[in-house]
Amino acid sequence: MKMEDVYSKLPILETDRLILRKISLDDLYDMHTYCSNEEVARYCTWNKHESLADTEEFVRFILNKYELDQYALWGIENKETGTLIGTIDFVHWQPKQQIAEIGYAISQAYWGRGIVTEAAKAVITFGFEVMDLVRIQAKCLIENVGSARVMEKVGMSYEGLIRKGLLIKGTHHDLKSYSILREEYKQVI
Repeated sequence: MKMEDVYSKLPILETDRLILRKISLDDLYDMHTYCSNEEVARYCTWNKHESLADTEEFVRFILNKYELDQYALWGIENKETGTLIGTIDFVHWQPKQQIAEIGYAISQAYWGRGIVTEAAKAVITFGFEVMDLVRIQAKCLIENVGSARVMEKVGMSYEGLIRKGLLIKGTHHDLKSYSILREEYKQVI
């Protein structure tokens, strides 16, 4: 599938407990709930949202990227409540290399429930079966134990430490690097 097709036709993905879909302005308050949480923002590249206006600016940024067919970001909706509880996306995608990297953020109220693992499995399946990827990777700050555990649960292999691999909020951080290959994923997902 071509890059522009994925971006312009970003499909709804459904799992047992979740609907992965495009973000809308209706998600503003739900998104603000978790984006304004210091603990959620601690492991992310973005700063905690200080106001609803910060979240609205971010949502409008996402909507603009959708309109320009430049973004493959899914909102993670709890099927039972209809609440937006996080996001997951391909933060980097190299179509010619058939490689992509996933990233995610989830409301602290849903940590430890297997939600991100469930969403990541759906996105990984989409990546290999629809986008024709050969490799999907992910990285996390070394202190983000929960994120590292998600990567392991979706069948990714630990590849090593990237020393001072990312500048976040004025500090260089060491990262753990993980990946899964197309030929491996059907054995674990």
